[in-house]
Amino acid sequence: MDHSVIADRRQLRRKLTFWRVVAILIALAVILAAVAWRWPDAGAGDHIARVEISGIIQDDKDLLERLDRIAKNDRVKALVVTISSPGGTTYGGEVIFKALRKVAEKKPVVSDVRTLAASAGYMIATAGDTIIAGESSITGSIGVLFQYPQLKDLMDKVGVSLEEIKSAPLKAEPSPFHPASEEAKTMIRAMVMDSYDWFVDLVAERRKLPRAEVLRLADGSIFTGRQALAAKLVDTLGGPEAIRAYLAERKVSADLPVIDYAPAGRTGFPFLGSGALDFVRSLLGMPLDLQPTIEKLGGQKLFLDGLVSVWQVDHD
Repeated sequence: MDHSVIADRRQLRRKLTFWRVVAILIALAVILAAVAWRWPDAGAGDHIARVEISGIIQDDKDLLERLDRIAKNDRVKALVVTISSPGGTTYGGEVIFKALRKVAEKKPVVSDVRTLAASAGYMIATAGDTIIAGESSITGSIGVLFQYPQLKDLMDKVGVSLEEIKSAPLKAEPSPFHPASEEAKTMIRAMVMDSYDWFVDLVAERRKLPRAEVLRLADGSIFTGRQALAAKLVDTLGGPEAIRAYLAERKVSADLPVIDYAPAGRTGFPFLGSGALDFVRSLLGMPLDLQPTIEKLGGQKLFLDGLVSVWQVDHD
């Protein structure tokens, strides 16, 4: 047989062997990732978990699942919650608050207020054992909002009307197709104020402030970190060093690595669960977030169902 043919076959065999090894390694990585997703503490040693809460707050099942895993993972010695949010639905803030308090039953939780943590964002921050903010961070906006559009004038201009038959006067009120009646406004205001009272009581309890003082602060005002510190809405001004200092007070070693528990599907590897991604990240010591954060590039306008606790900036 010609020597060149033999050489070509050997080269081809080497290439096939290489790609077989690559395929085996990928398969092993997927298997290990699947194991890590099933058993979150399978790979990483002791560490500090970090969760980012950004954008509009809603009922986030993925976030709640990550917080539950963190609460159950004995390898997690503390949790840092990084918050950059104008708020969102009151219910979304409520369930995240409760999930964070569940974590805090077992390990220290630090609320790290970044650029903005207002309304439901501040509600979530109060779940931490301590709140650390920047001097120029924006926070506060304690309150509840219910908005609905009014299209009647537009409909009148285009000659469109809407007829309705309903079981009771307050059914489907308020409606965008006609001005709200005084009874409807009274109903909605009662609902808003009930949620507002709950929010105020929560802040009073968590910040150990008299309710009258919280009511004074809870007029929708926003505060810088410096103002919030003076009002006792936050505990400390600072950044990573302040977080580490607090954790040291709670007997959490400063040598522990910080592992980001990222949302599933934001890594460029959609077939891996979020637990698997945390595991792979801990092994490689590198970020796996390959997807651009689109929501940070474009403005977000709210059109949320139900009551909202949000400080809304007009992007127009």
